[in-house]
Amino acid sequence: MAEADRDDLISIIEDDDNDAEIPGILPLMPVRDVVIFTDMVLPLFVGREKSVRAVQEAVSKGGFLLLATQRDPAIENPDTEEIFSTGTVSRVLRMLKLPDGSVKILVQGFAKARIVNYTRRRALYRVKVEMIQEPTVDKISLKTEALMRNVRELCEKILVLRGEMTGDVITVLRSVESPGKLADLVASNMRLKIEDSQNLLEITAPLRRLEKVHDLLSREVQLSTMQAKIQSEVKDEISKSQRDYFLREQVRAIHRELGEHDESTQEIRQYRKKIKRARMPKEADREATQQLKRLEQMHPESAESTVVRTYLDWLVEMPWVKSSKEVIDIKRAKNILDKDHHGLENIKNRILEYLSVRKLNPKMKGPILCFVGPPGVGKTSLGQSIARAMNRKFIRISLGGIRDEAEIRGHRRTYIGALPGRVLQGLKHCKTNNPVFMMDEIDKLGADFRGDPSSALLEALDPEQNSEFSDHFLNVSFDLSKVMFILTANASDTIPSALLDRMEVIGLSGYTEEEKIVIARKHLIPRQIRENGLKPKMLAFNASALRKIITEYTCEAGLRNLEREIGTICRKTARQVAEGKQKSSKLTKGNLEKFLGVAKYIPEMDQDISQVGLATGLAWTQAGGEVLYVEASMISGKGELIVTGQLGDVMQESARAAMTYTRANIGSFGVKKKDLENLDIHIHVPAGAIPKDGPSAGIAMATALISALADRPVHNDVAMT
Repeated sequence: MAEADRDDLISIIEDDDNDAEIPGILPLMPVRDVVIFTDMVLPLFVGREKSVRAVQEAVSKGGFLLLATQRDPAIENPDTEEIFSTGTVSRVLRMLKLPDGSVKILVQGFAKARIVNYTRRRALYRVKVEMIQEPTVDKISLKTEALMRNVRELCEKILVLRGEMTGDVITVLRSVESPGKLADLVASNMRLKIEDSQNLLEITAPLRRLEKVHDLLSREVQLSTMQAKIQSEVKDEISKSQRDYFLREQVRAIHRELGEHDESTQEIRQYRKKIKRARMPKEADREATQQLKRLEQMHPESAESTVVRTYLDWLVEMPWVKSSKEVIDIKRAKNILDKDHHGLENIKNRILEYLSVRKLNPKMKGPILCFVGPPGVGKTSLGQSIARAMNRKFIRISLGGIRDEAEIRGHRRTYIGALPGRVLQGLKHCKTNNPVFMMDEIDKLGADFRGDPSSALLEALDPEQNSEFSDHFLNVSFDLSKVMFILTANASDTIPSALLDRMEVIGLSGYTEEEKIVIARKHLIPRQIRENGLKPKMLAFNASALRKIITEYTCEAGLRNLEREIGTICRKTARQVAEGKQKSSKLTKGNLEKFLGVAKYIPEMDQDISQVGLATGLAWTQAGGEVLYVEASMISGKGELIVTGQLGDVMQESARAAMTYTRANIGSFGVKKKDLENLDIHIHVPAGAIPKDGPSAGIAMATALISALADRPVHNDVAMT
């Protein structure tokens, strides 16, 4: 292996040895990390066996060998394809054998040559070469002279930027009169990529080679200028930092002599007061004191000091001992709950029971309540009423879509921008340690590679553990046992079982039609009239109109869409009043379409009379309970059962069970036996585009079948499930 000793690399210009005769076949020595130019003198360390043999043969036969650069310097034994075909015939000027068998040689580039073919490959590379003749430049034009002058100036500029400028270098540069030799001299001393150096070597036209060197020099000047500028800026910044530090220390010394305190000292004193005022537990107080000592020893503007300040700010601002003063008045609490919410008696009774026990035993741990019900039934507003009834502050966070455990436990302080989790953030915001803390959408928590937030909630919600809740950011225990946690969900099926086991689940069913009318009159209509700038006398709602809005313009278990429709009516009335067209409006069933347009929900069937083969069942949807009709009819056939209406597997099994029951007990219903073998039974459940499934439709299907077989109508005022 031949490697250039870069520290000893020099370029000199000597007279061409015109009398030297170069053989047509020469030993080849591959070199790496360097391209040899003509008239270039440099030392090489030779270690590979083939290369050592090539040097020995060259020394024994006149000293000439071909030096060609290999394409990949990492290859230890390159093939012929890995060696550039153009190289430089060089003469070995000196050779020194080293103890390890390698040699050190001093070579001088003599002339360019191209490899024609390889005559030997095993013990050493021997090649047949073709000498490359460069065209001579007889007369140097003004353009060429200007180009040579630019190249010299650019080269001198680079050497000045690098701090390598010497008088000898200037003398050598100015003594070269040949464009080709000047190009080779400059190229041999530039820090070029191997590909760029090889391209220069292969350019035979001197002027073209000099132009290429000029382009590379221009780019190198830009890079060197930018590098020098960066180094200067860094040096100036370091000097500025050192000067600022020195001046700051002088200011501190002056303040100490005058008995005054600088800003940093005042900041430390303020933190000491805040730590004392916060009345933290021993563990937190010890950690705060330790971090304050670290802050005293830090540079005020360092990045680490900012992290410590943020941490101390959170510690001193947490409500370690500050609580809301509870006023437990059972009658007052009942009045608040009744005023804010109509119905919901089970939940109200459970809250009043908790308040009663709390009044008798103030040290009891708060329950973990979970309100489960469809959207819009008042789960969130109920939490606000509970907080008002207990004279506590109210916090609400939404857990929907959270997938990162750090949202609950916080990030460790090693991360940039780290903060505590949402639980402690909420407590800091409300500034008390005993609020009513509502976590919405607990059933919509997610989990991914960052952890499972539901697992982090276990410690926060478990009454046996949350007295020592540990957040990753604070890294000290915080007591959550005084917090009353209320969770909400639309369905309990997706809540993790371990989390569900720690909660008391209270179901909120949808409101009935009558309840919606009462709530609309007591709460929704007055609120929308007030928010839309109307007065109570400007808009009146007829009972039949309200009922029609509920049944034909909304389809929900809660009240949100109902309030939106009422808001639409109020806005249109407000416009009429503002335009002076009328002073008041009365909403009736007849003029409802004028405000809300055509009805959005029309019943599938209108069963005003009892009919044969039509039974009424009950179904459950996210919008609440619904009536489900089942139709049965018979046609001539082969005794097959046909089921339609997008029924699931369970309902199809219910249909087959109803068919079997009917056939087995047909005589028990006063029906004469008929030849069912020649009848096809068709069971259809309307709303065929909506998938349906469930285990409770069997009795309605059997009733419809028996009604069709007996030709007797089913009472239309009876529903079965």
